[in-house]
Parts: sequence; C-alpha cells; structure tokens
Amino acid sequence: METRSLRSLLGGLIDYAGLFPPAKLAMQPAAEAYFRALSGQHEWMLSRFVCPADRLEELSAAASMLMPGTNATSGYREFAAAGEPWRISALIEKQEDMQLIDRFNQRHSREDQGLANVDVLEVKVEGAHRVDEMLDAIPEDMFPFFEVPPAEKLPGGDVRGFIAALAGNSCGAKIRTGGLVEAAFPQPRQIAEFMVACRQAEVPFKATAGLHHPVRASYPLTYEKDSPRCTMHGFMNVFVAGCFVFCQGFDVDEAAEVLKENSAKAFICTDQGLTWQNHVLDITEIARAREAFALSFGSCAFDDPVEDLKKAGLL
Repeated sequence: METRSLRSLLGGLIDYAGLFPPAKLAMQPAAEAYFRALSGQHEWMLSRFVCPADRLEELSAAASMLMPGTNATSGYREFAAAGEPWRISALIEKQEDMQLIDRFNQRHSREDQGLANVDVLEVKVEGAHRVDEMLDAIPEDMFPFFEVPPAEKLPGGDVRGFIAALAGNSCGAKIRTGGLVEAAFPQPRQIAEFMVACRQAEVPFKATAGLHHPVRASYPLTYEKDSPRCTMHGFMNVFVAGCFVFCQGFDVDEAAEVLKENSAKAFICTDQGLTWQNHVLDITEIARAREAFALSFGSCAFDDPVEDLKKAGLL
C-alpha cells in the first residue's frame, strides 16, 4: 500500500541506468524505456537518465524525438510536448569530457532539438588528490558525485580520508553497492562506515550498482537463465539506514543492522512515518534526509524495483 512515508522515501530515488550491466541496453531501447517510465504510473520514483559523457551525442540521436519540445513525433507528441526537460547525469573521467557536456546542453536548450540538460556529474578519480583539480573544471551549476575508489586504493582501506576531501564543497560521494560478481558487493559494515563518514563530513551521497531489489536477500547476479546468485543489498535498507544516520545519528553498528535486515515486513510505512525495529522516522525526517543526504541510486532497470516493491507489499 502506497503511503506518504513511502513516497517521501522513494520519491525521485531512481536514476535510470539502462545502458549499464546487467541490462546493458543499446541507446535506443534505453531511451525508450526511460520515456515510458516518465509517462507511467510510478514516474514519481524516477529521477535522471545516466549516460557516459562520450555517449551524449548518441543519446541526442536516439532520444531527441522523445524529449519535450516541438520536435516530438506524432506518436509521442502529446506527452513529450508537455513534459519537463530530461535531466541527465553524465559520467566523466577527465576534464575534456566537459566539452561534450557543454555541446549537449547547448543543443538541447532548444525546443526543436528536444529539451534536456546535464545537471549532475558522476566522476571517477584515482584518489582524493584529484578532487580539487576536477572541481575547478566543473561549472557551479552542475553537481558532481565523486565515486569512492576501491578499498585497496584507499590509504589503510579507510574511506574517511576520501570523504574528507569532499567536505566543504558543493559535491557528493558515490558508493558502489554491487556488480556482476559476488566480490563486487561490499559488506554491510563498509556501507555503514561510508554513510557515517558522509554524515560527519556533511557530504551527501548516491549509490550505484546492485540495488535492484527493495530488501536484502539472495538474487541472481544477471538476467541470464543460469545466473549465479549472491546476497544483494536492498535499496530500502540503504536509504532507510541513510535516513537514520542523518536524522538520528545512527553509528556504524546501528546502520549496519538496518542494512542486514532481510524482512520486508520489518519496514512499516504509514502516512505519519516509517518504523524499523521500534525506531521511528517521521515523514519530516525522511524528507529532510532525502533532500540533503541520501539522494539517489542508479539502477539498470526501473520496472524491476517497482514490481519487487509490489510483491513485498510495500507499494
């Protein structure tokens, strides 16, 4: 059953990343899937389309007729013409990628080209020493998330130094919460340590990869028929834990326990708030945490999270 607290928790939560594994769609079907989600019943959960900067020109060619504007084809015109510009999150690794983004934004500022705008960046850097250099190259009207390097590339495997390098800047941190192999999934305590470090440094975060399902359980790693399985994190776990860390000061141990929860029934959503194990978040706290701290996650599918929420009785 859809409640106010669930809408507050999940509103604008999912960045659509259909170009990436395990879905790994071609550009045209990915753009069409995003368009359908935008015009569907659960569009309130949807946020940005995730695209590598070096594929933005390909996105323009595939999706301009789906974007709002005067160029919409007859089959799409009624919805597309009335919609808001597509919001794009672009993946970059070098300063030169900014030129591709500038070109895309200029083109799609015109209605006859389809309206869209890159306003969020997802940035890979080798370490904290590159953060300031990249920040200097990023315009103030774009919000970058810096992806945390693998633990083996962090001094002592400690995430706090990298997060500290982001503090005081208009930027966020990005954590990988899974992948195509079991080893790509961090332990609950690692995610909890990341969240607490972000809270202490006043740095918001997003997550990516592996969060295809609402609650922690064993799932297939890919869409292949004989895919191996592993225990995956749930996006409800991650973002409820984030809300508790931000609003109620949960420490690493407490946040890890939320991340380990494997029962959908443990998350009780009402119009007044959300309860987990006798801990209560009121709707104002959820909204505050989502706006300022626990921002979004990237998913290669949109229908799958929605259907899983229905099966779990959460939607």
